Amino acid sequence: MMLLQIKNLDKTIERVGQNVFLETSAWIYRMLGINPSIQKSILASIFILTLLFLLHKVALRMMYRYTSSDNIRRIYRLRSGITYLFYVLGFLLVGRIWFTGIDSIATYLGLLSAGIAIALQVPLVNLAGWLFIIIRRPFELGDRIQIGEHVGDVVDINGFQFTINEIGHWVDAEQSTGRLLDIPNGKVFSEIFANYTKGFRYIWSEIPVLITFESDWKEAKRILMEIIEQHYQEFAPQANHEVKKAARKFLIYYNNLTPIVYTDVLDSGVNLTIRYLVNPRRRRYSREVIWEDVLTAFAAHDNIELAYPTYRIVKE
Repeated sequence: MMLLQIKNLDKTIERVGQNVFLETSAWIYRMLGINPSIQKSILASIFILTLLFLLHKVALRMMYRYTSSDNIRRIYRLRSGITYLFYVLGFLLVGRIWFTGIDSIATYLGLLSAGIAIALQVPLVNLAGWLFIIIRRPFELGDRIQIGEHVGDVVDINGFQFTINEIGHWVDAEQSTGRLLDIPNGKVFSEIFANYTKGFRYIWSEIPVLITFESDWKEAKRILMEIIEQHYQEFAPQANHEVKKAARKFLIYYNNLTPIVYTDVLDSGVNLTIRYLVNPRRRRYSREVIWEDVLTAFAAHDNIELAYPTYRIVKE
């Protein structure tokens, strides 16, 4: 008797629920003009997206739990891979709801792309740019790049844009400004692009040292060579290794990687230019320590003076 009453109660609740759903559906149709079939599709889409959102959070929590927090690059790659996976699942599952009866995924994708190609031209170009970045790898996370007039270190890459930590601009010697720039992926097709760290991970830097005509320029040049050769010894083995490594993939070859001091004559004096290899991220530091050594060395020589523009007024 009790079981029969429970079954009757369940049927009553089910009928009430159906009636409430039908009445709500009819009210939505009257107010918004959305027919019941579309309403079901909307509810199913919301349910799927909510479920995928919760599963995505759980997957990220599990990833953080079982991955060492010290390996930042691995955490970033895993997080991006998980996120892209759920994006694809959501795209396919929700798409199948709205395109019922289309059994071929290729047909579904063809119809979808034909309908939105013009309306979403810019996002599609950005997606194509993302595929180019992922497959061709013109740059990776951590690389220092310049695209157009913007220079910075790549800190994030996603489906529509990549983010760089800006350097230079109003800050000297290419140090960070603290700004994060979001650049559309499609820019890789239309802007001039440079990678500071891909292949050969050093750049040539120059420091001009201007001395007076009365100075002993030969002695000054000898001092500068001693200073720069001393600093070069710190990274010479690594630089040689990087050149050999880059030569396997690119047509990069230098006959001489050792630093050099060039001599030139300007209006204000003799210009001695120090040319040397340096890691892009240590450029400002290298200039600082080299200049400190130069100033210290020149101070011990009375026959060497730094030059600067001057004006002379002659009264007759």
